[in-house]
Amino acid sequence: MVGLGVSGALYSASRSIGCPGLSRLIATPTPSLITPRPFSMAVQPPVRVQGQVVQGFGRGSKELGIPTANFSEEVIERLPTAMDTGIYYGWARIDQGDIYKMVMSVGWNPYYKNEKKSMETHIIHDFDEDFYGSWLRVIVSGYIRPEENYNCLDDLIHAIRNDIATAERELESPSQLLLKTDAFLTDPVDTNQS
Repeated sequence: MVGLGVSGALYSASRSIGCPGLSRLIATPTPSLITPRPFSMAVQPPVRVQGQVVQGFGRGSKELGIPTANFSEEVIERLPTAMDTGIYYGWARIDQGDIYKMVMSVGWNPYYKNEKKSMETHIIHDFDEDFYGSWLRVIVSGYIRPEENYNCLDDLIHAIRNDIATAERELESPSQLLLKTDAFLTDPVDTNQS
């Protein structure tokens, strides 16, 4: 099972939070939440997922400054049942474009209290435009941490930036670099398989 028994942060008792504009009670992550994580875990075997990029919640670029490409509910429903919610890394390709590193959130996004499970892929590259309707292929090859809640938006953004740094570092290992040449990504796109 992916991610079993792995925890990147523990929670302390609930307390009143001090982020600007917020005054509710939530669980407070320990300081390990906002420091680089000393571990990650390979996903064995890597999970290969593909599908059309659909409109998400509209928060990635606008609110977070970290754009994401989103898969449809149908694609998310076909994920392996043993795949825990959390933050993952791997490789991504849009249509027949270049292959890039990616970091991905799979789950309920506790900070936003999603009612639908989502699979949001941040491709570690600056694109000039959106690519809704394009075909996205990803190889999920590593697990960073479970989903977490945050005191405020700044804490969430800081954690995502740490996740991106972890993904960039981990994807430089020889075994991870080998996956960049996997036929699932390098062969011509087949939109009939998802």
